[in-house]
Amino acid sequence: MSRLPFTGSARVKHNTGMTEFDTPEPGTSPETPPEGTLVFEQPLNERMRTFLRLDFLYSQALYHNEMASQWGSRAAMGSLIDILAISTRGDVRSDVLKELERQLTTLTEFQSKPGVDVSRLKTLMTNLVRLRTDLQNAGLTFLQPLRDSEFLSAIKHRSAIPGGTCEFDLPDYYFWLTQPDETRTRTFNEWLGLLRPLCDAVAELLWLTRQNGRAREEIAQGGTFNITFDRDNPLQLLRISLPAAAGLYPEISGSHYRCNVRFLAWKGLGARSAQTEVDVPFILSCCT
Repeated sequence: MSRLPFTGSARVKHNTGMTEFDTPEPGTSPETPPEGTLVFEQPLNERMRTFLRLDFLYSQALYHNEMASQWGSRAAMGSLIDILAISTRGDVRSDVLKELERQLTTLTEFQSKPGVDVSRLKTLMTNLVRLRTDLQNAGLTFLQPLRDSEFLSAIKHRSAIPGGTCEFDLPDYYFWLTQPDETRTRTFNEWLGLLRPLCDAVAELLWLTRQNGRAREEIAQGGTFNITFDRDNPLQLLRISLPAAAGLYPEISGSHYRCNVRFLAWKGLGARSAQTEVDVPFILSCCT
């Protein structure tokens, strides 16, 4: 079989277990992907899946709100409605606080290890403590003003209908959209301020999770790769890096015990992608 050039000629064992991964020290960065590289992430548990979705929606809301246009406000509103929908499923705040505690416990264990940058470690821990305090102080009902808003509830209800937020459906929403950009942006920033303790903590936890991953080169023989995880050392996130020029993307299936990765060749919007038959070099990062 032919090979796609990417990382190098050295091969490592196929179908390897994650027990062979080294544990990086906190604060160290995983290998930076080369320029022109696509990074695909796969959450390995429901908590990480929720965190990734919240971070994605929050970033999207911030971006569109800063555009200061009616269409930007509409897009930002859609992200806000989705965040509220996710936050009502289970106790997301409790999950974030538990993960903050877990990360703090992990970092505390590194204090006695030789070669650790104590100053850097202290900075990380101080930041996590601040985020934990902010989220605790926000209280159990920190999102209640958003949930109780009749204005937002009407938009949420109509958003379930295709085109349901037209001006004739929600004249009050249309009126708000016609207000000066500064007025809309200020109001939306107030709503985002209620979300900030939660979303800032999620963003920091995702950063730490990615930093805990150790990147290594692998080769998917014939376009497929199997990964078996160590049950005693559960992982939270899988990251796969590929060169954008390769024209490939991974399809990942499995659970937090075992995953199968198939690399599919992009054939354009008019054709169905198919698994490549060539050996595919890629960079794999498993994050705890």
